[in-house]
Amino acid sequence: MSGLAVRAAAAVRSPQGRAPGDRPAALDYYRDLLTPFGEKPDEELLNRGAHVYHRDLADLLVADEGVGRSRPELLIVTHALPDVVPFTAVAPHLTDRLGGGAANFAIAQQGLAAPFTALRIASAYHRAGRAAEVVLAVLEQTTLPTPFPLDAELIDSAAALVLGSDAGAGADADAGLRFVRAYSAGSAADALGEGALGSDLGDDGTLLVLGPWVAEDLPERSAVHRVAPGSYCTSLWLALADHWQEWSETYRRVVLCDTDPRSGRSHVALFAHGEG
Repeated sequence: MSGLAVRAAAAVRSPQGRAPGDRPAALDYYRDLLTPFGEKPDEELLNRGAHVYHRDLADLLVADEGVGRSRPELLIVTHALPDVVPFTAVAPHLTDRLGGGAANFAIAQQGLAAPFTALRIASAYHRAGRAAEVVLAVLEQTTLPTPFPLDAELIDSAAALVLGSDAGAGADADAGLRFVRAYSAGSAADALGEGALGSDLGDDGTLLVLGPWVAEDLPERSAVHRVAPGSYCTSLWLALADHWQEWSETYRRVVLCDTDPRSGRSHVALFAHGEG
């Protein structure tokens, strides 16, 4: 069976947030959440945030024509940071905006590994004949009641991939980058060497896309795209959403790699033409 290929994508960066008058609900929620543990929210930090909800990011992704016209059979929302206030079940909300027919759920509490896990699940659904079209959304909002345990300035951002079956696509079957596999290891070098991938990274047809958290020195590659800092979980997927068509025309393989700064584990996803 053929795989899932990128058919459309969208990226959102630094959308407008809410005015201060719209924010008391978040403070009340975090007081209720933290008080039983002897903690309290940092009101100044909370008030300084943009208060961009996951629902807002999802709606902005749907506003993109390519994403908005999709009618997935499976929809997965992923995030590493929690929503400002979890008053909306975002996966069902996004499904409703995209025809209402998709099985849907969210993956969280995995750090930046969550989208990689989502790709493996999407591929399994597709192989089982349960999803010919999948939407994967990666959401990141940065308004938190306590300091984020990373020394980094993050922006509110989101990316969505529409992954479609290339079965029956005929001459257009190779027009998109097809998801091949995803895996993780204890370092970027080890992750990139998994599955005999390392020997092919230096060829002219492969692009290595490194996230901002890959700090180790890696061997020189023929083509490398380094993603700029500014996000924890969304960085690779913003880059893929921005460049997938260009990269599809230029490279035979696109390898995405980032290292979670909290766990130290590195994660890799391989997209390619003509590989199963």
